[in-house]
Amino acid sequence: MSFSTVKSAAMEGLAVEMVYVEADVSNGLPIFHMVGYLSSEVKEAAERVRSAVRNSGLEFPAKRVVINLSPATMRKRGASFDLPIAVAILTSLGVLQQNRRMKDCMIIGELGLDGQVRKVPGILSMVSEAKVQKVTSCIVPRENEKEAELVEGVRIIAVGSLRECISYLEDGDRTGGEQRYLGEKEADKIEDRGKVGEEVPDFADLYGQENVRRAAEIAVAGGHNLLMVGPPGSGKTMTAKCMAGILPPMNYEESMELTKLYSVMGMLDGKEPLISRRPFREVHHTATRAALIGGGIVPRPGEISLAHSGILFLDELPEFKRSVLEVLRQPLEQRSIQITRTSGNYIFPADFMLVSAMNTCPCGKFPSTACICTPAQIQAYLSKISQPFLDRIDLSVEASKVEYRDLVKESVSCPESSAVIKARVCEARKRQKIRYQNTKIQCNAMLHGAELSKYCRLNGEEMRLMGQAYDVLNLTARSYHRILKVARTIADLDYSEEIKMEHLQEAIGYRTLDRKYWGRYV
Repeated sequence: MSFSTVKSAAMEGLAVEMVYVEADVSNGLPIFHMVGYLSSEVKEAAERVRSAVRNSGLEFPAKRVVINLSPATMRKRGASFDLPIAVAILTSLGVLQQNRRMKDCMIIGELGLDGQVRKVPGILSMVSEAKVQKVTSCIVPRENEKEAELVEGVRIIAVGSLRECISYLEDGDRTGGEQRYLGEKEADKIEDRGKVGEEVPDFADLYGQENVRRAAEIAVAGGHNLLMVGPPGSGKTMTAKCMAGILPPMNYEESMELTKLYSVMGMLDGKEPLISRRPFREVHHTATRAALIGGGIVPRPGEISLAHSGILFLDELPEFKRSVLEVLRQPLEQRSIQITRTSGNYIFPADFMLVSAMNTCPCGKFPSTACICTPAQIQAYLSKISQPFLDRIDLSVEASKVEYRDLVKESVSCPESSAVIKARVCEARKRQKIRYQNTKIQCNAMLHGAELSKYCRLNGEEMRLMGQAYDVLNLTARSYHRILKVARTIADLDYSEEIKMEHLQEAIGYRTLDRKYWGRYV
């Protein structure tokens, strides 16, 4: 047989496209020609495959070899086609027979020159697409085995070398580990075994700052964006890191969606690939726009996508370039990011909570008399945060200097632990889940339009208070709606289906920093 076809897959952003690797071996000048709109790393597969076949103890005859990766209209990138190309060539040479095992199988893997099969990124997404396309089995690198087995209903054959792959295709003997599926019962018992970020501190170790702790609890309970303003050393950064410990657990669908994203980025743990802990991504202020939202000639997800379903923490907010912060405005509203290139549009998920921290001025001591900054310096510092960006912040809270008495543990009662706060957060999220069970809304921060009017209805007295706040604080329509969402979350934490006066007053209080700082200097 001189012609053969092998199924494989290619990543295009976060999407997966089925690829058919076609091989034709014939007599003629000994060449290895590859076509199909290929990138340079795919074209280099010719040398890798040739050496891998020979070093696996097989003969690579001097014949005319033509490889086509179909469809030819899509750009092929990466080294995951090495193994299917080798299998297609060996089938065309008659070393392998194109039997039913090969017909119903997708093959993915990179080859070393010695014939070893190496791991590739995006395996989870590729195997998921194989299931959609009714492919019954997948041959994957051994290092990607546990990741691939997260997909139910597809037989996974993990191989460590080209020889093992040939052995399975010839005899049907599995050379990988035992087959294992992640059933529904196991999916319902997801624990925090997926590590995304560093060890999480506990709120019990954060003394003082009761108003900041309260704002953090409200933010997580409703999925709101939070800005903390205060002097250096007041606990802003620690509060943000503690918030990672009170995030509600993910369900199975959220966990799989995040795991697929990290799989494409090649950031999964090979031993425990399933991510079950919501991510906490801390970004340095030197980050570029592409690093934050994603980009490149071939767009890749950025930090806002890696923080999907979790927290994106921006410390020293005014130190970021204003142009970098402004690109966050659209994904904060739409909860996704669309990157347009001549090759097409790429849409990445970006449903994250923005938690940010900043000083009040360059020296950090304003409005204390110890501040050495001039009004012009303070204005330049604060003006890096635009009003449209501030409108997308749900809660702004001031972190005052920590007093000595708050640091002496013997003189104060022990603060609440993260476990206690998380229990309240989960209870509030449960109320929201019940309320929005027939909609796509998952938390109060996602309310908009008709849903906002329906679930955040105010009575007469509360409406008069809101009208006064709208005029006095010079609110915009967006900031007005965000106050209502925060009030809805405060009411949920208070086990109230109605937004009462005290809930609305507290929510309005989290907008006063706009007027105190930006209203005065910007």
